[in-house]
Amino acid sequence: MTPGQIGIAILAALFIGISKAGFGGGLGLLTTPLCVLAFGAKDAIGILLPLLCAGDLFSLYHYWGKWRRENLRYLLPGVVIGVVVGVRLIGRFSARELNLAIGLLAVAFVVFQFVRERVFRAEGVFRPSHAVGWPVGLGAGITSTFAHGAGPLVSVFLIPQRLPKEIFVGTTVLMFTWINWIKLPFFCLDRTVVPLDWLPAEAIINARTLRASAGLLPLIPVGVWLGVWLNRRISEQSFVNVIYLLVLLAGLQLIFDFDPAAWLRG
Repeated sequence: MTPGQIGIAILAALFIGISKAGFGGGLGLLTTPLCVLAFGAKDAIGILLPLLCAGDLFSLYHYWGKWRRENLRYLLPGVVIGVVVGVRLIGRFSARELNLAIGLLAVAFVVFQFVRERVFRAEGVFRPSHAVGWPVGLGAGITSTFAHGAGPLVSVFLIPQRLPKEIFVGTTVLMFTWINWIKLPFFCLDRTVVPLDWLPAEAIINARTLRASAGLLPLIPVGVWLGVWLNRRISEQSFVNVIYLLVLLAGLQLIFDFDPAAWLRG
């Protein structure tokens, strides 16, 4: 690896912790393209998942008990199905079409919330339900499997509940702990272990990707600490505005397929 690639990999690892513990995964869509720049598309997804799992565990320590557990009941059934569908579709389905749909949904959500709160001054709180949670969970499971990109969808489900910022982040951390650990065994399987045609010839997580993950692992608690520090210093309204902005930028990135890490090249 070149010094530039090493620097990008370090930045990606720090963003994992900052994003999870500071903004409930709002910066998460930046970590995948950064990791692709450092390691290439083939290995990036496999390298990231162990780091994301570690980030979840460190973040859980800081936000233990600060969550709305009932959201798991609404989202997890769809997530499990979405992960299985995502694993079966990797390499056989255009991620571009999926990204476009999720991006449009994220941007539409931010515009809707802006009009609702700033134009009509509506103050109602969204009540989560299975009718909304199942399809959101399904989409989150699929997008998370393809590119660890479920952040916008989970935010779409949680933001209208108007949770306090610590509860929002804690609930998001709890949710992604389940999502990422559900994905983990599927990412470790290939056709040499289980003879199924829809499994890849080589596991997404393998000895090569694990070596890279191990090298970046010490940076995860540093990023988590920075995220907690930022979260405690941002007001509730500023936090909500930052989350809206991150969801909007993530949606635009998915729609237009631009590279948010391009400025790091060269």
